Amino acid sequence: MRRGRTAAGGATALLAALAASGCARYRPLPLPPGPDLRATPQLTLPAKAFQLPGLNAVRLPRHGLDELGVVALAVSDDPALKAARLQAGVAAAQMYAAGLLPDPVLSASVSDSALSAGYALAAAEPLQALIVRGAARAAAAANAHQVNLNILWQEWQVAEQARELFLQAREGDALVAVQRRQNAVLARQYQRDRKAMARGDAVAGAVGSDLAAVTAGEASLKTLQLHRHQARGQLKQLLGLTPGTPLDLVGGARLPALPAARLRQAVAALPQRRADLLALQAGYASQEAAVRQAILAQFPGLTASLSQGQDVEGLHEAGAGVSLTLPLFNRNRGTIAVQRATRQLLRQTYQARLDQAAGAATEAWAAANIQRREVRRLQQRLPELQAAARQARAAARQGAISADQAAGLEVNWLAAQAAAIRARAALATDEAAVRTLLGLPY
Repeated sequence: MRRGRTAAGGATALLAALAASGCARYRPLPLPPGPDLRATPQLTLPAKAFQLPGLNAVRLPRHGLDELGVVALAVSDDPALKAARLQAGVAAAQMYAAGLLPDPVLSASVSDSALSAGYALAAAEPLQALIVRGAARAAAAANAHQVNLNILWQEWQVAEQARELFLQAREGDALVAVQRRQNAVLARQYQRDRKAMARGDAVAGAVGSDLAAVTAGEASLKTLQLHRHQARGQLKQLLGLTPGTPLDLVGGARLPALPAARLRQAVAALPQRRADLLALQAGYASQEAAVRQAILAQFPGLTASLSQGQDVEGLHEAGAGVSLTLPLFNRNRGTIAVQRATRQLLRQTYQARLDQAAGAATEAWAAANIQRREVRRLQQRLPELQAAARQARAAARQGAISADQAAGLEVNWLAAQAAAIRARAALATDEAAVRTLLGLPY
């Protein structure tokens, strides 16, 4: 009796020791104690790590940040993107788990009698996992690929947002400068009319109109300064910078116009270029593997076992066995139906996204062309308005026209400048949106 118990207990202890030797150990990972923001713009990813086409050779300028520098910093340091990139590690762990085989099931028992003792040892391994293992690994690998492509698409979105905020901030700088010049003209006009009214050469109505114009100009300046501050604040958040970090932006938009032939080629190549469409393709491939896995799982489940023991009469026994799940009622039909329906849903989702992408890119390209014509029209008028304002100032000095008339022409020229600045910024934003929708390099 003691030998039977010793054999069974020793085998159990050995198996427990083997199992414990490969176990992972728990290590706590505390949450961050505070914000992880920097006071100096710097790339935390090497240039070769950028997946966005056109960003591989980005170098930050020594003085200030240009458009591509802002895009590169955003893709590198956006806090939300840093968290999103960790999804790739989760998907890789899932792919690793899909390739693991289930552990065997071990059992041990002892039996006693008045004269002797017996024991039994058995090991069983389900074979169903071997049948579906290939399909499970294929599904996990396609899912990991989809996760990486979704991260890439999110990087595209962050790049577009960074570019848009850069353009808004630069537009704000230019508009604030123009509005200050316009306010200075209005203030001088107001002061002249006040002095003239004091001498009895002007009526109170003119002074009141001047004061209303000055007040409206000051309100416009405050609004522009607020919008510029908001754009810079959002840009700092995107770059992972502390709110008080000075942000010196230089340069303007760099994207050239997209010819119609290039647009047609890019629309035709959307399924091979745009990251979100490639991600949907990978998701569909993962679902195809899931359908195969569900179909394979309908076949009878096999479990093989080996046993060895000794009965109470001292006779040794050894054997092998197989257990079989009979596919009579379930046959995994419910899972197969769900996986097939999911596959059909993903197929239609991909078709809808592809149609939407082609339509949105074409519409955005048309809108950019309309905006480009508006920019050209305003640019053509600016020299004429500038010349008229210059001539009016000269005429006012000679007394040919009043100072108020000259100021009005100068205000008109500055207003046209502001309209042109807004039009150019809108055009740059539209052109960037077209390239993002088409998945074209920056």
